[in-house]
Amino acid sequence: MAKYILRRIAFLPLVILGVTCFLFFLTQRLPVEARASLYIQDPRQMDSMEEVIKKYNLDKPFFVQYGNWLKNILNGDFGYSESANMPVSKAIKDYFPATLQLAIAAIILVVFFGVIFGVLSAVYKDKFWDNFLRLVSLTGFSLPIFVLGLLLLMIFYGKLGWFPPGEYSFASDLIIHSPSFKSYSGLLLIDSVLNGQFKVFLDVLRHLVLPAFTLCFGSFALMVRVMRSSMLEELNKDYVRAARARGISEKRVLFKHAALNAILPVITLASIQFVRLLGGTVIVESVFDYPGIGRWGVACAQQLDIAGILGFSLMVAALFVLGNLAADILYSFVDPRIRLK
Repeated sequence: MAKYILRRIAFLPLVILGVTCFLFFLTQRLPVEARASLYIQDPRQMDSMEEVIKKYNLDKPFFVQYGNWLKNILNGDFGYSESANMPVSKAIKDYFPATLQLAIAAIILVVFFGVIFGVLSAVYKDKFWDNFLRLVSLTGFSLPIFVLGLLLLMIFYGKLGWFPPGEYSFASDLIIHSPSFKSYSGLLLIDSVLNGQFKVFLDVLRHLVLPAFTLCFGSFALMVRVMRSSMLEELNKDYVRAARARGISEKRVLFKHAALNAILPVITLASIQFVRLLGGTVIVESVFDYPGIGRWGVACAQQLDIAGILGFSLMVAALFVLGNLAADILYSFVDPRIRLK
């Protein structure tokens, strides 16, 4: 297994290199002046555009330009984001923790309820609970995420005033940006506890409820359907019949035997869904005015912020590669029948 993991890790740089080459090739379709904006931090430099083009060899062949850009990337210089008015690396550092916090909350809901309701739907196949959960799943697939978000916002904030948009309230903002508040992880739920600010913790959690639920709803529907199908397949296998024939309790058969084997496809789906949540929170963050990296990615696209687009795309690509690697490794821990060599 160790050899398998090391072999997969060794291929990661090659995959990322291929992604960088493809993304940079796409930028070559743009005018050279637009590509020069990657390196311009001060608008006053626009007067010296020719100097910028010559300085960074933007009038040279593709591989020369790609080599220079890749060298900058390896040195941590992703260029300057005009939409965020800061370097791309700093924009990712500032915006990513909020999205990570949202994605973690959503994936916990997705996996927990997806597995439980998937097993429940399989056990009560073609009965009330199965039909009800299948209806919920169908609704999750059919209902656009922005419609669900607006409906929840209208009901739970507009009518009831329970869960406001944004990441935190003005009162929490004063505490978070005070000299006494220290940032340990960048995740406000964790940092507020470590700073002893439990009011901030509850406020951040309150603002997180609606976007997390909205984000998880479509993924939850898919998780239920996958878990249901996998569970039905396991329940029809001989080892389940043999366990029941030996007098093993139904609860033990379902959760210790069948569910443990049925959860394999869920692991792959959860890892992919988690990465998708990290890179695909655009609509949810826009609806709930949540200051995450997805909303920044939209701003980059709208303003043709090439440096920001490249930085955002590279981050999402790296996350997908790492997510797939994590899924393969988790396989061997969940199912001992799998041997990774």
